[in-house]
Amino acid sequence: MKKLLLFIVVLFHALLPWPVLADGERPTLLVLGDSLSAAYGMSEREGWVALLEQRLRQENLPWQVVNASISGDTTKGGLTRLPRALERHDPAFIIIELGGNDGLRGVHPNQMLEEMRDNLNELVRLSRDHGAQVLLLGMHLPPNYGNHFTERFHGIYHEVAREWDLTLVPFFLEGVAEDRALMQPDGIHPTAEAQARMMENVWETLQPMLEQRLAGS
Repeated sequence: MKKLLLFIVVLFHALLPWPVLADGERPTLLVLGDSLSAAYGMSEREGWVALLEQRLRQENLPWQVVNASISGDTTKGGLTRLPRALERHDPAFIIIELGGNDGLRGVHPNQMLEEMRDNLNELVRLSRDHGAQVLLLGMHLPPNYGNHFTERFHGIYHEVAREWDLTLVPFFLEGVAEDRALMQPDGIHPTAEAQARMMENVWETLQPMLEQRLAGS
């Protein structure tokens, strides 16, 4: 009888989606983003962040995901919100997906680029000071903004990554933005069908970082 009970307990734990951890032991992964991460134009469960959470469960990686993304947000808005998010969620890992809306506004380009760089640097500094590891997601602007401006804009992500020795996903919408079938009618927001590709663009870089973080914690 005891052997049977022991077998049932072992089987139960083997079938759990997460490792058995006490409350509060699962580290938090915070996604700080804009509409691209806020599942704009679709249900939240269809967005790439929700798909990321599903993948974490499938891979048995004990991270809890908090999506702190807001449609229309900029690097300045993210900088305003981050201190509260750090205090409330105490993340061990942060994905920063911001900057696209800064660029799309296209007002006073030189000033905007400088402010965007400063804001991203400060977002990273605050995250690092909190003890969180950071993954930065890079963006491209549509080509109609002109080669000079779009190249400078994209280059900021590389500059910030070099400054802080960060891991960078060069283009978050790789394989999506170039395919009109994967974009909503506004030409800016990806469709629900594109979310899996977006998640994979992040996952390839993110997975080893999360595993390493857990191993070192």
